[in-house]
Order: sequence, then structure tokens, then C-alpha cells
Amino acid sequence: MKALLLLVVILAGVWLWRSRAAPLAPPTKPSSPPEAKPPQEMVMCAHCGMHIPGNEVVTGKQGVYCSQDHLHQSET
Repeated sequence: MKALLLLVVILAGVWLWRSRAAPLAPPTKPSSPPEAKPPQEMVMCAHCGMHIPGNEVVTGKQGVYCSQDHLHQSET
């Protein structure tokens, strides 16, 4: 019986110690949702047909390409 009482006292002490140790800061919520970026124009590679964002294209004499390799393969 003494062991059970001692266990309860120890558990209560650990619980009190942990609850007072360092209270966690509440999570901060953003004041407003982040603004959505406008969609980017998608462009098709003249060599393989893959669609890529317009700001990532490689421009050549015969069109736009997804990489330097496709530019060289198509225009050489």
C-alpha cells in the first residue's frame, strides 16, 4: 500500500513539475492568408512536347525548348 501511495505522489510531482517548467507559446496565426501568385504561362518544348513554365524555357531560332540539350539536338 505504501508503494502505491509513493507512486501516486511521485507521478503527481512529475506532472506538476512538467506543467510549470516551460509553458509552450500558443501557435501564432497569420493575420491574413498569403496572397496567391497568378498562374504562369505554360509553353510546349519544340523537341519533346513537354510543357514547362514560360520563365524556365530555353529560346532558340526554331522555337522554345525545355533544356539546352533539346535546343542543340533540334537546331544542329
